[in-house]
Amino acid sequence: MDMIMSNSPKKVSAGKVVQFSYFITNENGDVVEQVDLPVNMVFMMHNRLYDSVEQALVGCGEGEQVSAEVLPSVGAWGESDPSLIFTEATENVPPPYRRVGQEVQFQNDSGDTKTFRITSVTPEIVTLDGNHPFAGQTMTFHVKVLSIRDASMEEMRYGIASGVPGPDPTATIH
Repeated sequence: MDMIMSNSPKKVSAGKVVQFSYFITNENGDVVEQVDLPVNMVFMMHNRLYDSVEQALVGCGEGEQVSAEVLPSVGAWGESDPSLIFTEATENVPPPYRRVGQEVQFQNDSGDTKTFRITSVTPEIVTLDGNHPFAGQTMTFHVKVLSIRDASMEEMRYGIASGVPGPDPTATIH
């Protein structure tokens, strides 16, 4: 049997296992999340990326980096909800929580918990925000393709690069 060799480089497309790293910047260009450990996924399968990120990656080769914006209306973080922002007199807030960026969890009568971040501290008032830190912002995902290969049949079936899943066949890795 003759082997057919192709000189065309591997490109990101549906059904390829793509290994990548990424970082996210906010509207000010500040890096707000960075993932240096490689992430593996079967491209355009069960564990999909945001559409704008996927479209930017289509046709990329190994070593290439792309950037794509994700609007708050599309992102998992959504728009900012003013009802999740409230203030408290500084004297009523324990000293360890009087720092911007500090997080505190509150529990309602039903036992549900919600994390709030301290976003402002003055001598009189502490502002707490229960929105996702990205809420209301257009975020830019910067993705670097590390490697590309064909997915196996099992990887195509389950949409994960590690092959057959564990005991729960409906579980996926994100």
